[in-house]
Amino acid sequence: MRRLEERAKQELLICDGGMGTQLHALGLRPGECPEEWCLDKPEQVRSVYQAYRDAGSSIVETNTFGGNRYKLAHYGLAGSVTDINRAGAALGRQVAGDTQHVMASMGPTGAFMEPYGDETEEAFFEAFAEQARALEAGGADAVIVETMMAIEECCVAVRAVRECSGLTCLASFTFDPQPDGGYASMMGVTPEQFARQALAAGAQIIGANCGTGADHMIEIVARLRAAAPDVPIIAMPNAGIPELRNGETVFPESPDVMAGKVGRLVTAGASIVGGCCGTTPAHIAAFARQLKQLR
Repeated sequence: MRRLEERAKQELLICDGGMGTQLHALGLRPGECPEEWCLDKPEQVRSVYQAYRDAGSSIVETNTFGGNRYKLAHYGLAGSVTDINRAGAALGRQVAGDTQHVMASMGPTGAFMEPYGDETEEAFFEAFAEQARALEAGGADAVIVETMMAIEECCVAVRAVRECSGLTCLASFTFDPQPDGGYASMMGVTPEQFARQALAAGAQIIGANCGTGADHMIEIVARLRAAAPDVPIIAMPNAGIPELRNGETVFPESPDVMAGKVGRLVTAGASIVGGCCGTTPAHIAAFARQLKQLR
């Protein structure tokens, strides 16, 4: 099987949708560690992977978003980084087989690096390296450093993946609309700044996820494409901008509504399209149907 970064330069690929919503539907309780399910409830995690595969995804994304030692420490699981990440990747490989990619999710630590916080660059590097090694050992062939807002943390994670594993490395930021009509992360990083620095750190695919719905994502992808004309781009928008209805957070865009925007995402420059918060296997199936008309 060709490497993901090579395929993404020549093909339009579909990725998975949201993970957390699916696990909650299977019984994940508030305050429970989602990543621990890779060890304690592997069949449920595998069923989510399989549902997205059946929907048409060509990339299995793992349930390892909060699998770094900082996040797992909140649950008393800092010593289980290797076991959890290996298991999450191994479950993905069982579903993907030898024909599809396993893209391991690697999210932020929730801590801040000097000078904004007390953590050192070396500590962050080792935390991400520990996770990357375990993901590779479990059978992943790619890692997505995702939902990042601080460019320093993102670049440390990318370097750790590239220097400590043979995995394809994707980097994905979260951007919000700005009053001047542009886009920036919570830490003030623009798409152009992100593209330049993530690629310099070694990212092989860049993109955006979460934050906003597909309408804003189209413009963000266009800005990333202008900043990096020859690099594959991944787009994983939420199912619209979340709304509070009767005390519950609801993502309003249906599968058909989101799928109707896939063509514009591809035209803007995306070569991998998936979903983030609020998206389901039904969304991914609708994306896959739409992409068949574009290939």
